[in-house]
Amino acid sequence: MTLDEAKQKFIHAWGGLGTKWGINKTMGQIHALLFIAPDPLSTEEIMDTLQISRGNVNMNVRELMDWGLVQKVYKTGERKDFYVAEKDVWKVAKQIVKERKKREIEPIIELLAELEATKADGDAEDYKAFMDSVASLKHFTENVDKSVDKIMRADENWLFENLLNIIKK
Repeated sequence: MTLDEAKQKFIHAWGGLGTKWGINKTMGQIHALLFIAPDPLSTEEIMDTLQISRGNVNMNVRELMDWGLVQKVYKTGERKDFYVAEKDVWKVAKQIVKERKKREIEPIIELLAELEATKADGDAEDYKAFMDSVASLKHFTENVDKSVDKIMRADENWLFENLLNIIKK
């Protein structure tokens, strides 16, 4: 396999994985391209490599910037915008976890806290079952939230040592 073939295979695979992580395929492909690029790339270079429109590049690069995975950089003497992705895999993983926590865990915690204030207005058994489910889910979600916070504060070695200890048990 040539280097170009390997790069294309990686970009295609990363884009496909992205759909399983809740982002669109093109966003994943742009992130993959910027992640493996040795130098910052312009919008035009991204368009040419991935064969996608300027609007598609702009929309997905903006979203990657919102996720904190890509930054805009400026080159002296250039009028174009250039983009670069974080290269440290641990920082990328932590940023993705942080963003998913903000988008997925925190809203459910807020919803469950709101639901805890539900007043009984009918069948007592139905009310109890609902409130038990809410309490159970809230307890679980808060534990997940605390675990995610702990992982985000940890360094790479601590996480892998603890994961290995869990696996060995």
